[in-house]
Amino acid sequence: MSAVVFLRAVNVGTANRCRPAAIAKNLSKFEVVNIGAVGTFVVHKETSESVLRAAFARELPFKCEIMICPGRDILKLAAADPFSEYPPDPAITRFVNVLARPVPSLAKPDASLCLPSPSDWLVKVIGIRGRYVLGLYRRDLKAIGLLGKLEKEFGVPATNRNWNTMEKVAQVLQTTA
Repeated sequence: MSAVVFLRAVNVGTANRCRPAAIAKNLSKFEVVNIGAVGTFVVHKETSESVLRAAFARELPFKCEIMICPGRDILKLAAADPFSEYPPDPAITRFVNVLARPVPSLAKPDASLCLPSPSDWLVKVIGIRGRYVLGLYRRDLKAIGLLGKLEKEFGVPATNRNWNTMEKVAQVLQTTA
């Protein structure tokens, strides 16, 4: 089965700059497809997680968290249509935080977590599915900082992706399934 690789904090501002298209080309033996500019890849060749992690780490001129997820997890998430109650809105971004690892049930914050507050939220968690945190954020500069606080709430490294990116990943996975 295919895998999906997410690099954390890549090509954000001036830090941790890399060329994802070049990484995909250099890792062509793994049948890697680059999705966008922030370090999201579909890997079609069945490969162990440790080999894949090492190959991606060698391509990066800096250290970063590398999250590797089974492609079937992303397909299952997309098929569930978790944002069906939240249609696209130009003022709100639908997102998925991919956690480095699942959080034990007892350590999970409430799935209805709102930052800074429920009545005046800029970031709202609408669901938690294993290592995937689903949410909404308002297009406001303060929301970006609050996404970092969300990561601290879960106590594990996380990387944020727009739901549109996750849908694109699912499309790429479906073309080869």
